Amino acid sequence: MDSIKDSSSSLPKIILIKPPPVFLSLEHQFSRHFHFLKAYESPLPLPAFLAAAAADGGVSAMFVTANGPPITAESVLDHVPSVRCIVSSAAGVDYIDLDECRRRGIVVANAAGVSSADCADFAVGLVVDVFRKVSDGDRFVRSGGWCGGEFRLGRRLGGKTVGIVGLGRIGSAVAKRLHGFDCRILYNSRNKKPSVPYSFYSNVCEMAADSDLLVICCSLSDQTRHMINKEVLTALGKDGIIVNVARGPIIDEKELLRFLLEGRIAGAGLDVFEHEPSVPQELFSLDNVVLAHHQAGFTEECFQDLFELVKGNFEAFFSNKPLLSPVV
Repeated sequence: MDSIKDSSSSLPKIILIKPPPVFLSLEHQFSRHFHFLKAYESPLPLPAFLAAAAADGGVSAMFVTANGPPITAESVLDHVPSVRCIVSSAAGVDYIDLDECRRRGIVVANAAGVSSADCADFAVGLVVDVFRKVSDGDRFVRSGGWCGGEFRLGRRLGGKTVGIVGLGRIGSAVAKRLHGFDCRILYNSRNKKPSVPYSFYSNVCEMAADSDLLVICCSLSDQTRHMINKEVLTALGKDGIIVNVARGPIIDEKELLRFLLEGRIAGAGLDVFEHEPSVPQELFSLDNVVLAHHQAGFTEECFQDLFELVKGNFEAFFSNKPLLSPVV
């Protein structure tokens, strides 16, 4: 266990409240370059741990994850005023109070772009799985259903109309891949993108009405929370399918569950959920739903790239140089 009071290490010290998956996978590589003060291994309550870290030579950097506590003044920052750099393991930084960081002069970096291709691959994998019933077919074979059982047919993906919510790095990569399936691509984003050949919709509900499939790729914000609501799901219709590789709260999960259980949409592929790691138990029995554990961006190659980016951001900070992927 790393001790807060252990000052024997000459490596730069970084607070780690909860370990991101990339850290658990590549801890030996991270530990060659930095000395981590691990709150999750300490018997101290988090506020006391952070206060001790701040007193221990003024630890000035934190490595954070979206699955940890929110990085706000009350929960974290007030207890460790020495922090001047926060590096996120994810592209999304909705769990970090960026305004408070600006006020305190804290620089923030994220992992934008590192996992975009992998997320897009996984999103398309979910799309194919739901349309062609790949996971359902796997269960059918393993249960012995092939010997006399009847399997409900899947649907053709080619030629379907896909509405992509959020045409950033991931959404653009999804569009490119699904275009290769001869799908017609529609998109919704904050602004129209004149450089893309796809049809722009300023209204998600109108796009859903014209789509066979919605793929959620946008970031989570106050504006996008529960963007996919009863009205949007109604517009998508009983033959529509929804795939989410963004953030769970973008979809009103209670409404999604109701629409699935009542057969008011045809299926879903979900990598994220509103209250992770809690997943509605009712989803487990549905053969038209494919579930994953927030892993769309996780590949061996992505983790190695992410390690290099995180390391580069911290090295830049400790050398008084600009961050490689600054948000604030």
